[in-house]
Amino acid sequence: MSLSSSPSMQPAGPPFHIIVLVGLMGAGKTTLGRLLAQHYGIPFIDTDAEIEKACRQSIPEIFAQHGEAHFRAGEHRVIRRLLRGGPCILATGGGAWMHPQTRSLIHRRADVCTIWLHVPMPVLLRRLLGNRSGRPLLAQGNPEDTLHRLASERYPRYAEADIIIDCGDESVEQATRTITETLASTTLPHHVPVSLVGHSYEVLIGNHLLEDAGLRIRPHLPNGQAIILTDDTVAGLHLPTLEDSFRRAGIRFHTITVPAGEGSKSFSRFEAVMEEILTHGIERGSTIIALGGGVIGDLAGFVAATALRGIPFIQIPTTLLAQVDSSVGGKTGINAMAGKNLIGAFWQPRLVLADTAALGTLPRRQLVAGYAEIVKSGLIADADLFAWCERNGQAVLDGQAEALGEAVRRACAFKAGVVQEDEREQASSGGRALLNLGHTFAHAFEAEFHYDGRLLHGEAVSMGLHMALALSVRLGLAPAEDLARLDAHLHALDMPVGATDLPHRLSTETLLSHMKRDKKMRDGKITFVLLRRIGMAFTCRDVATNDVRALLLDEGFAP
Repeated sequence: MSLSSSPSMQPAGPPFHIIVLVGLMGAGKTTLGRLLAQHYGIPFIDTDAEIEKACRQSIPEIFAQHGEAHFRAGEHRVIRRLLRGGPCILATGGGAWMHPQTRSLIHRRADVCTIWLHVPMPVLLRRLLGNRSGRPLLAQGNPEDTLHRLASERYPRYAEADIIIDCGDESVEQATRTITETLASTTLPHHVPVSLVGHSYEVLIGNHLLEDAGLRIRPHLPNGQAIILTDDTVAGLHLPTLEDSFRRAGIRFHTITVPAGEGSKSFSRFEAVMEEILTHGIERGSTIIALGGGVIGDLAGFVAATALRGIPFIQIPTTLLAQVDSSVGGKTGINAMAGKNLIGAFWQPRLVLADTAALGTLPRRQLVAGYAEIVKSGLIADADLFAWCERNGQAVLDGQAEALGEAVRRACAFKAGVVQEDEREQASSGGRALLNLGHTFAHAFEAEFHYDGRLLHGEAVSMGLHMALALSVRLGLAPAEDLARLDAHLHALDMPVGATDLPHRLSTETLLSHMKRDKKMRDGKITFVLLRRIGMAFTCRDVATNDVRALLLDEGFAP
């Protein structure tokens, strides 16, 4: 009995308008594509066949007469046309997914799903070495060397596909069944590109990304070796899943676990981790994998930035705060006795995998801490995002998967845009400095509790947002109704807002002293990010200390 004739295997229809198959030559895109099309009762289209039909030449003839660049340009035009058509299974050539405009075009379509058919190299070689006809890239030179080179070049882009199916020697019926079952239970991940001068990477946001993290990460490892850095809390929740995916992907790895909490962002912990990885033995191609929240991301990033004068670095953030803020943008560092994040470096990751399923293990307090950074993004320069928060904030804090995914996507897209304009916070005004909205107050609050967990960073930011807008209103820069709107939203979600939400009463003069040691000080003046309206933030260095003092006293802080 064929797969498609089994009543139990007949779905109501394809879960996506168009399903695009990508992978190296010999991966089985045409064979599996035909079976999938038969299963769903929709057309199967092979882009190579469409190109040959349009050009009235075979693929080898096009390569021989016009060259690969001409072929790739025509291939992109054909795929763009096919994406405007009706439902289908679309099998692409091995190099089609390398075209940046093609990837961007597909990623923007919520009704298109891409599947990377990943086949182990020994299986590919066995399939192809006996039959190289019609494959111009294998026509010259050593075909095995060519395949390894193509895999090295293309796998990092294939890993951006929505779904990865690991295909081996199983039957085509088994492989098709695996694909259809996966499609039936899949919500497409979000792709957020971060394009910087000389370096670009992707933030991939989706459910259960940890399960195939190895295949997504392996193409980004220059020498196939990884150092996983995590904390003892996250290790108990997510480390086995990540390590298993690494084993299945053939990644050599060594795991280092540190105590959970802000205390691990210290010189002593940095030294201990550095000594361990150097003793273990690393090379310039070894890659640090940060599995955890902001503390792990900051520590791992700083280790990567300084080990052997810089080695690759990948973020797998497991808290909402890390997913929407600290994992994107390349700020790394550790704390000093004088203040938070005073020692560090800008060091961009090669990839960020934000698995929203991992957020299901977080207590509500941790979700609140991360959600404050999403609210911050809206306040800075995206009034529509703030309005979205007002409508959906409760769903985010309730852990609803769709709301969480959309919140992370919106916040990451916002931050990526800011970082792309000002990677190293060098703009004289505005730019990346705006991301510090509320942080001058927040860091002062945190310093008073010695980063011991009584006040989380995101909780301090929640209060700092209120304080920044209250200061803006006090100075006559922002309307009072915007402050009332922010406070109403924070109160509705039971988020910290004012002095009474702190574990104990703080001193105004002590807080001012902390602010004056902030790394954003310029020429002896405290730099604040203020608001003209919700969605209209700006930097200001002309705030008088007496105005800040008066605000703190009015807000109920002790003299």
